[in-house]
Amino acid sequence: MRRGSWKIRIFIGLAIVAFAFFKKCSNTEENPYTGKEQAISLTTEEEIAIGLQSAPQMAREYGGLHPDERMQAYVDMVGNKLVNSSVARDTPYQYDFHLLADQNTVNAFALPGGQIFITYALLSKLENEDQLAGVLGHEIGHVLGRHSAERIANSEFWQTLAQGASVGADAGGLVSGIGQNVLLGNGRGDELESDDLGVRFMIKAGYEPREMIDVMEILKAAGGSNRVPEFQSTHPDPDNRIQKIKESIEKYGG
Repeated sequence: MRRGSWKIRIFIGLAIVAFAFFKKCSNTEENPYTGKEQAISLTTEEEIAIGLQSAPQMAREYGGLHPDERMQAYVDMVGNKLVNSSVARDTPYQYDFHLLADQNTVNAFALPGGQIFITYALLSKLENEDQLAGVLGHEIGHVLGRHSAERIANSEFWQTLAQGASVGADAGGLVSGIGQNVLLGNGRGDELESDDLGVRFMIKAGYEPREMIDVMEILKAAGGSNRVPEFQSTHPDPDNRIQKIKESIEKYGG
C-alpha cells in the first residue's frame, strides 16, 4: 500500500507539472507591439479591469492623489502627448496618469491596462518636461509590453509547478525558489525593454531622448550612498541602463 501510494503521488505530481507546461505553451503569443513571444493568461479586458480595480488602493498607499490640479494637468499633458504620438494610441489600453502626493518615495510605476503613477517626490526632482516624458514613456512601455500580465502568467506557472513537485517529490520549495529567481530576471529584462520603448515614444513625441540619461543620474543621486529608491530597487543598475539607453537613441536616430 505504501509503495503504491508513492507511485500514485509521483503520477499525480507529473500530471500537474505536465499541465503547467501545457498551459504555458498554449498561452504563448506574440506581442503585436513589441514582437516578443510571451506567455499571457489574461485578456486585454482583464488587464484593464485589474488596473482600474487596483488603482485606488495603490494611490492610498502613496498618500492619495496630489491635490494640485495644475500639476496633475501637466502630467496628463505629457503622458497623453506620448500616447497620441506613438503606437500606444493604437492599443486597446486605457491610459490614465496619476500624480501621487507622496513627498518622500521616489517612484513611478504602471498597473496592467494603462494606469500609470508618479510620486511628487520623483516629479519634484525632474528638471524639465523631457525628463518627465522619459519617466512616463518608460511606464507606458510596461503597459504596452504587457509585463505585468506576463509576470502574472509566470507566477501562475511556477505556483502550479511547485504544487506538482510538492505532491510528487516534496520539492516544492526548491521549484518555487527557482521560479522567484526567474521572475526577478525577467523583470529586469522588462525594465530595459521599457527604457527602449520609452526612447521610441520620446522621439515620436518630439522630446529629447538624452534627457532619459539625466533621469538615471537623478535616480542615482536620490539613492545616495545607502538608500535605493523604490523606482530603482528592482531595476537594473542605472549605469547599465544608461548604456542601453544610448544604444536605443542611436538605433532610433534620436
